Amino acid sequence: MRTNNNKIGIFDAPYRALTIGIILAVTTVAFEGLGVTTIAPKVAHSMNAIHYYGWIFSAFLLSQIIGTMVIGQQIDKNGVYKSFIVSILIFVTGIIIAATSFNIYMLIGGRAFQGFGAGALLTCVYSSITLSYPDSLRTKILAAFSSAYILPALIGPYIAGLLAENLSWRFVFWLVLPFIVLSVCLTLPLFRKLQTENTNASSTKRRTYKEIYAIILTLGTGLLLAGLGFLPYWKGIGISIAGGLIMIQPLRKLLPEGALEVRKGLPATIVTRALFVACYYAVESYVVLALTNVKGLSADVSGLIVAAGAISWSVAAWLQSKLDEQDHGRGRKQRVMIGVAFMIVGVALVITVIGISGNGIVLAVFSQVLTGFGIGLAHPTTGAIALQHAEHGDAGSISANIQFIDAFSPALSIGLGGALITISETFGWGVMTGILLALSIQLLFIILSFIATFRIAKKAS
Repeated sequence: MRTNNNKIGIFDAPYRALTIGIILAVTTVAFEGLGVTTIAPKVAHSMNAIHYYGWIFSAFLLSQIIGTMVIGQQIDKNGVYKSFIVSILIFVTGIIIAATSFNIYMLIGGRAFQGFGAGALLTCVYSSITLSYPDSLRTKILAAFSSAYILPALIGPYIAGLLAENLSWRFVFWLVLPFIVLSVCLTLPLFRKLQTENTNASSTKRRTYKEIYAIILTLGTGLLLAGLGFLPYWKGIGISIAGGLIMIQPLRKLLPEGALEVRKGLPATIVTRALFVACYYAVESYVVLALTNVKGLSADVSGLIVAAGAISWSVAAWLQSKLDEQDHGRGRKQRVMIGVAFMIVGVALVITVIGISGNGIVLAVFSQVLTGFGIGLAHPTTGAIALQHAEHGDAGSISANIQFIDAFSPALSIGLGGALITISETFGWGVMTGILLALSIQLLFIILSFIATFRIAKKAS
């Protein structure tokens, strides 16, 4: 299925069916993710659980780590087709649990199932990209991957907001099911044709250990975030320290070697991506909370503001694919740097919007457009750079690496933000102060991401 013809496109005959299947699968997850971002404040208030706001997202993202690692190994063993079926079934189970939940704990459990299924599903998608597309087409399919958010971004948040305001937030979960059915009907036959490359014994053994490390890391991160929510009490301090200590070793094993030192090449690429992804999703989550709780906007209006960022992401992703085609990938590092710089300005503007008087709708939209455009440049480009480092037979592993960091970093950043809101409430500072603290942490993350971009480098020939 690979070709050396640089003029062929992702919608030409050799790749058309797979490209459409990938877009449909990603669109399904996008509808769910953007919808939940919009309704999360309404869900938290309806269950009297504002202290658990961050867990609505962190439960999803932490379990996504496990789904990513488990399916990453299973793809290399059993292929994409069987892994895709399992992923869809678990994802649907989570949706049903969340839609029928009667308390916050059941909802968080449903979100955990959804996260496992989504992480597994997207790992299948990344593996299919690595297995089927040459490097010259990867930025294009990754841009199409991002463009799968256009339709959900246009109507998803607004419809979710309308449903939450006029009917019930539960309908947002039920609304996803028809899209899943359509995605399965059209995509499943395509994944059946994919064949993974053989893996060596040592590589298989490493990935077996990664499953265990993923579970341990999820447990440690959960303890850390739970403990932070009990600060400044001694119980919170003890739980936080225990969780942090548990996280250290599995984090070293799951990140590429040299990542903690931000070594040039793949490690620096992963660190850069981790920080800007963490920033983007946390900002998106807490902006909605700020707009509804502090600025007094309705869920549907807040959803439209979030949609502006998602649409901007898709536009920038398309633009970077065109630029990549023109310079044959030589400008990828510069595009990442420019994208992260846009995000710095966008996040700084978000903090300004929350702090000023008035609803600040125009500035809020502009901040989301800047932030979305920035990640639209950086996200698919870092994905393409990372995939250049994939070794023979490691398609599932490198895909899992990308998905791991896309799940873990925002889970941690959103959880930290939620803990800061809880601490702010404990000290009587109010929700607004907590949100500003949460957003300030994200500004720090994106600045660190920009610093890390200077160490991005291509794989040595």
